[in-house]
Amino acid sequence: MRRCRDGSLSFMMDLPCVQWQDHVAQKWSGLDPELRETFTSLREIDDVFKCALSLANQQDLDAVQSISAGYSVKKDPEEAAKCREKGNSSFKAKDYKAAALHYSQGICFAPQSSEQLSLCYANRSAALCHLQHYQESLDDIDRALKSGYPSHLSSKLKDRRTLCLNHLSVCKKRINDHPHPVSDDNKCSKNVISSSEALGFGICPQVSVGCSKGKGFHLVALKRITAGEVILSDRPFSWVLLPGIEKVKGKKRREKDTQREIVFGAEHRRCHWCLAETLCAVACEGCSWSRYCSAACQREAWEEHHHWECPLGAELAAMGVMAQLALRVTVKAGIKNIQIARQTIRDEQRKSEQYNPYLTVFHLLHHIEHQSTGLRFLCAVTVATLYLKLSKAGPLPVSSTFNVASSSKSQSSDGPKKKEEDTEWSSELWVVGSAVLRHMLQLRCNAQAVITLQDAGSKTSRVQSVEEIRIATAIFPTLSLLNHSCCPNTSLVFSTGTAADPCDSQESIGFNQPLLGEGRQGPRVTVTVRAARVITPGEEILHCYGPQSNRMGIRERQRLLQRQYYFLCECEACSVQEEELRESSRNESGLLCSKCKGALKENRGSGFICSLLTCGHQMSSADVNHKLQEIKLALEKAAALMEREISVEALHLLKRTRNQSGLILGESHPLQGELADATARAYASVGDWKNAATYLEQSAIATSSQYGKDSLELGQQLFKLVQLHFNGGARGPALSIIPKVRRILSLHCGPHCPELQELNAMEECLQGSTF
Repeated sequence: MRRCRDGSLSFMMDLPCVQWQDHVAQKWSGLDPELRETFTSLREIDDVFKCALSLANQQDLDAVQSISAGYSVKKDPEEAAKCREKGNSSFKAKDYKAAALHYSQGICFAPQSSEQLSLCYANRSAALCHLQHYQESLDDIDRALKSGYPSHLSSKLKDRRTLCLNHLSVCKKRINDHPHPVSDDNKCSKNVISSSEALGFGICPQVSVGCSKGKGFHLVALKRITAGEVILSDRPFSWVLLPGIEKVKGKKRREKDTQREIVFGAEHRRCHWCLAETLCAVACEGCSWSRYCSAACQREAWEEHHHWECPLGAELAAMGVMAQLALRVTVKAGIKNIQIARQTIRDEQRKSEQYNPYLTVFHLLHHIEHQSTGLRFLCAVTVATLYLKLSKAGPLPVSSTFNVASSSKSQSSDGPKKKEEDTEWSSELWVVGSAVLRHMLQLRCNAQAVITLQDAGSKTSRVQSVEEIRIATAIFPTLSLLNHSCCPNTSLVFSTGTAADPCDSQESIGFNQPLLGEGRQGPRVTVTVRAARVITPGEEILHCYGPQSNRMGIRERQRLLQRQYYFLCECEACSVQEEELRESSRNESGLLCSKCKGALKENRGSGFICSLLTCGHQMSSADVNHKLQEIKLALEKAAALMEREISVEALHLLKRTRNQSGLILGESHPLQGELADATARAYASVGDWKNAATYLEQSAIATSSQYGKDSLELGQQLFKLVQLHFNGGARGPALSIIPKVRRILSLHCGPHCPELQELNAMEECLQGSTF
């Protein structure tokens, strides 16, 4: 299951590369002042696109071609050989997972039927065999032989095949002898996560779609909804996997981070269709970029969008994620749906027998009147240039499978082929470019980050450490109906791959109506929205766009929401009375006086002052910030030491830092929680489970104070605490925490999430133990 802490939509827009931005800026500077004034005054998307299209020229196409040369996605046997050598180094170091990923990268670079392709397949089969993925190893052995693997080396493959078959035979016998569910430690079969609920996609019967002038379309509870109940499940209309690894909070990884983290981003680890993690990627035959977890995913992606994206991979990479996603949405919709959407009032789709999700997407607010002239010009010229590029390449690529299932059943490296449904370019088809621009502008306010948890610790660490990363940007038709609240009453869970299909039915999508054009298997990426608390009849269903009241103050929230979403939030948390109550009821800063350990409070812009009148000690903001920065640097250094498995030194550093930080940090301060969590990981890495549990309990106090007693963040901390008690043999403490952890995780993630399965296994073991 893929969790999102805050349902965040608030990430910076994925704009085109800097070189293209500079080109467009120069183009703007070179325009006649009267033309610039005319463009600035335009407020209709059609007019903006037509103006940009009239300005786009061969120079823009030449600039794209020059810039995209740095984003080449061509097959390259030399690069394949380099990847194979890196894989060999990792294999010798017994880092078989890294080796498999390197070999997969080599497979993506290797031309079809080349020797490098056969060698990479053969080497990956060896890495997979060591990882006990025997069936996948057998598959790679077959691929290596079919790709022309050297005959004088084939004996190694035959021996490996025999080894894999023997292991599979043993596994099959074990399963037959013990037909109960296979544990997570059994590597004989893939780790398949069961579906979260036995519900179809769509909105639950207790909720209806409302509409008002102030709120637009939104969801309202008709009946009482209990905490943890599923409110809606939705599939994205389109999505784009993000290159590299991007943390949800904090900066992107720096160059000094580990080689393992730098080398393998989401594009190397995940299927470009269903977003599932895979060690044995199936490569696109035409480019070195796209890869999939299976031939089925490869085929589905090819039919929906990759048959035209493949020859444009470099250009799309230069133009950025938002341009690519906007184009993908438009191509999937097709010219007929675009024309229907332009003529349809949004509410009319609810009266139709078939729900058309594209109409929901098309009518999302684009806020063109609020977006800056510079951003509008950048988006418009980007789309106009892509429009010209596509028009010169051949037929209009808007004959998507959303309308008619593609007749193309196999992939070709020659790029998109003209089919019966393809439409020739004509002067009337500017509406397609206008639709792309519309979606690109919409995505600033309506794109949804797809979040997952990824292992952040050392591969040999005895302690599991995870962090949230953004792996894709998507647009969800039904989820987009939810309005924002800084204190939402919902919780989001993302699912990818096998775990993303709650049921086989294709019905009950959107407004509880069948989805138009989804006869074939749909995307295996979903979002499930659950009630985070009891929701009463008549109450609006609310989702957080990023800024939450338990993470930042009202001024910062208002600033961020106004900047990106163009509205002044008036939710409960943003009311003056609520904020005053919060400020008067607790120590907002979480800082302590260095003299008397009393609570420090902000002194109206002049630093901090002790809340005790008998003390009155003051500290400047600069001094406080300096001390906090020292703590943050110590945390980073300790994390780096633990990554290098120098845990004892990390522990000494954390102890020194905690003793110093105790002068200014209260037990509820977020940094105090981070220090306690890091100290717990350091103790656990040396096998001191008792001390590790003690410090994690302190971290849980800070987490509860910051995020709430029923928050997913607290549930994750308490889950780790159960693991520590279990490893240390503390039967009583572990069993006492399990019910609370089960309740919180069920509330946010559903009854079948992997953590609950592990929790149940630990509980069963503890209840049957005598230690």
